[in-house]
Amino acid sequence: MERSLKNILVLSFGFLLLFTAYWGLQTLQDSLSHCKWPVGGVTGPGSPVHHPLLRGGWYTLIPTSILLGLGAAPLWSAQGTYLTIMGNTHAEKRGKVRRDVVSQYFGIFFLIYQSSGVFGNLISSLVFGQTPAQGAIPEKQLLHCGASDCLMATASTNSTNRPSQELIYTLLGIYTGSGFLGILLTAVFLKPVRDTQQKSEGEKQASPFWSTLLSTVKLFRDKRLCLLVLLPLYSGFQQAFLAGDYTRSYITCALGIQFVGYVMICFSAVNALCSVLYGKLAQYTGRTALFALGALIHLSCITGLLLWKPHPRQLPLFFVFPGLWGAADAVWQTQNNALFGVLFEKNKEAAFASYRLWEALGFVIAFGYSMFLCVSVKLYVLLGVLSLAMAAYGTVEYLGSKKVARLLTEEQTKPAEEGVTKTKT
Repeated sequence: MERSLKNILVLSFGFLLLFTAYWGLQTLQDSLSHCKWPVGGVTGPGSPVHHPLLRGGWYTLIPTSILLGLGAAPLWSAQGTYLTIMGNTHAEKRGKVRRDVVSQYFGIFFLIYQSSGVFGNLISSLVFGQTPAQGAIPEKQLLHCGASDCLMATASTNSTNRPSQELIYTLLGIYTGSGFLGILLTAVFLKPVRDTQQKSEGEKQASPFWSTLLSTVKLFRDKRLCLLVLLPLYSGFQQAFLAGDYTRSYITCALGIQFVGYVMICFSAVNALCSVLYGKLAQYTGRTALFALGALIHLSCITGLLLWKPHPRQLPLFFVFPGLWGAADAVWQTQNNALFGVLFEKNKEAAFASYRLWEALGFVIAFGYSMFLCVSVKLYVLLGVLSLAMAAYGTVEYLGSKKVARLLTEEQTKPAEEGVTKTKT
């Protein structure tokens, strides 16, 4: 097995084990706890510090969120930089196009990483499936499910039947073991890599922390980055909506909490499969077509969720929407990362740090206003941010195409000018 592919697999399976706990608990916390503000910081590694999420107390959620936020920044920045360096190195050795290899590597990573949602939700569903069955949800409650749900105006749904403490501890024990295995796998088997571009430029030592921080700030002088920050911002918005509002206002409200894990498995499975598919397709269709596909799918989902009145008799629809959402999310996860890695190749660390900053900000804002807005308003917010993000992305691609056309024109006119000069001579 090639060294680069081996490292990609080690990194991917390390994240798979690490985030199995994270995804399993994130999709449950909003249905088990009404305390949402701290969850905006929960964007980091899945480990034992996730456990307070199921308790719902401020004294545990605030410190937990701070720790997770501190862990998320270096973790995800390093992940994006590592995959980009591996892709560029492999492309140089094999004479391939860099952006195609980088996109393919991100596709492989997210295929395996997104499977953590499948296993995490499957584990929670099997463990919590031992909870005694509850009665039918009254029709009066169903009227307040879906887009018409205003969390501040309605009482807690009686479908949120909290599992026993024994089952909770069983689940947390399984998640803890998975998290430690992920850390061990990465620490032992993942090999360090050297950026060939930095090596060629004579950089013998890693840049100090403050230098990297300063380069992150300076990178905002690039107008492309200023436009593209809307992409990770929207990524945070849409992930927060699915994990928080869809699981509570659609699944838990109309079906019950015991269905949350099974429905979200559909999201993770489709997301994983589409991630590797898009990584392959990008070299044939280009990234613009994939971004357009993701925007179209999410536009359709948002419209459908605004109109849909969820009811237990419509069980397949509860799985269809997360499946479609996962197909679009795979675009944002694979192509956003590949885009930042290709456009800002000389400042990869700073670019990915900025990416994670804005994605985390999207989580914070979305979970923050989630306590005060109706679901229909949140869907309109998603629609507006999506439209702005696509307009900004289109502008970046337009500016890039103009620059390429100008360079080609200069290359074509240069030989002609040199010929005229020689003739005069």
